[in-house]
Amino acid sequence: MKPFANATESAGAAATAVPHYTATGNECALFEHAWRRRLPLLLKGPTGCGKTRFVAHMAARLGLPLHTVACHDDLSAADLTGRHLLKGGDTVWCDGPLTRAVREGGICYLDEIVEARKDVAVVLHPLTDDRRILPLERTGEELSAPPGFMLVVSYNPGYQSLLKALKPSTRQRFVAIEFDFLPADQEAAVVTAESGLPIERVRPLVALAARLRALKGHDLEEGVSTRLVVYCANLIAAGLTMREAVLAAMIEPLTDEPDVRAALIEVAKAVVG
Repeated sequence: MKPFANATESAGAAATAVPHYTATGNECALFEHAWRRRLPLLLKGPTGCGKTRFVAHMAARLGLPLHTVACHDDLSAADLTGRHLLKGGDTVWCDGPLTRAVREGGICYLDEIVEARKDVAVVLHPLTDDRRILPLERTGEELSAPPGFMLVVSYNPGYQSLLKALKPSTRQRFVAIEFDFLPADQEAAVVTAESGLPIERVRPLVALAARLRALKGHDLEEGVSTRLVVYCANLIAAGLTMREAVLAAMIEPLTDEPDVRAALIEVAKAVVG
């Protein structure tokens, strides 16, 4: 079993190529100002609207290592900071992704922060004020974050229940940017760039996504993400029919309810045929 298997982490030097990202406002400039001023950043918006891609884009643009952690119900503070492990009969300390980011610099990105256990917020608080420190009780260390360290977290406020809302005392420690889905023309351009499918064939998919997103809160818990539209376009580019791709990528992932599924298929027929 790998150390910190509960934390999905990807760390290392920033990629030489900057991942494609379409800005809709001043979010790129705001991110850069927050990094230069050593301010923590909160990204909020619906699932699949581009938050993670935005962070990857900015990390590459600024030439910073990126440590990404996908938060979940079992993610604890120790998964982020580290723990003692047995190696060759000896007990050794192994840094977690947050500790490595603080030691080495770069961006530590905690995706869907509210999914993590409550003790995670306690660990983050000293890093999100003027102290910028990470106390490690188990090693007796108190790490000071270098100038190149930045903490970024994200969550989907529309999806969270009262039991998993981000506390005001935590939210107010971050500069925040709100994200939403791109306007139709821009979203179509992104899907075309990601899939290679001609834009005239992408536009009906984007129109269908807009119709399905309008059902959020009624028949659906979540609308269609841009990610799913890209998946759908990729399937069509690979040779599937429009109907097959839409069913597999834009309807089946949204619901397990037969009645809702049937209703979504009717909506799809009306929009894309």
